[in-house]
Amino acid sequence: MTDQEQMAGRTLPPVGPGAVPEQRGPAGPERLGQPVPGAGTGAGTGSGYEPDGGRGEASRLRVDARRNLESVLRAARQVFGELGYDAPMEEVARRAGVGVGTVYRRFPSKEVLVQRIAAEEVGWLTAQARESLYGDEQPWEALSGFLARAVESGAGRLLPPESFRYAEDIGRVPEQRRSLDASFEGRLDAPFGGRAQDGDAQVVPDADPRLLLHLLAALVARAGAAGELRPGVTVSDVVLVLTAAVPAHAVPVRTSPGLPEDAPADRLLQILLQGLRAR
Repeated sequence: MTDQEQMAGRTLPPVGPGAVPEQRGPAGPERLGQPVPGAGTGAGTGSGYEPDGGRGEASRLRVDARRNLESVLRAARQVFGELGYDAPMEEVARRAGVGVGTVYRRFPSKEVLVQRIAAEEVGWLTAQARESLYGDEQPWEALSGFLARAVESGAGRLLPPESFRYAEDIGRVPEQRRSLDASFEGRLDAPFGGRAQDGDAQVVPDADPRLLLHLLAALVARAGAAGELRPGVTVSDVVLVLTAAVPAHAVPVRTSPGLPEDAPADRLLQILLQGLRAR
């Protein structure tokens, strides 16, 4: 039995569907339109006197710091997704509406910010890939559905560069593949905690891109075993689809008279999926 057949034959316990989040950063209550505990207390008479000993001011500062962090992370996703991880921190600060010093106070180097963004996006993609693999969809629907969610969210464009090397390693040498499979045994169907490298020391489940690539390899193997993929399609091809980007100046396309226009990203995804699928 080949490696592909072994992966395709794994037992797939059902799980519930996942939703594409707008942002995968910290979610404080102020983002949800809820009052923040302690915020605005001790406002007093406007004379500057605070009967709570300054706790209200400290709480407001914490809320402001949280809001700035969310703005920086949101802007970083946009900037790195459009321009790549070589984009300057000044552009992140500009889009976040804060000074570059504010960015560096939270993230002392650009590498730390890149690690934070990559860890969160890899963790989210891994959760989506796991749901697709262990859900009840047919092989092609599971793979294409995962790619559609990943491309729509923009998370695929934020994969760390080493993901391409891992994808090549998975498909290149059978002995190396078996060694890598053994190292991730027991982690494919359950979250595994990782740590983002920032001042919050936030735990990000499944932040290791190698785990994501193994889940994608299993999705590809299952679709290939079902005859749904063109011969020779590998996990590296799937990574290319994940990271495909549409130029910012692209305009919607109307493929047929009377039909609604297709968004450029949707159009590109459909073309790429047709290239993967067996005819």
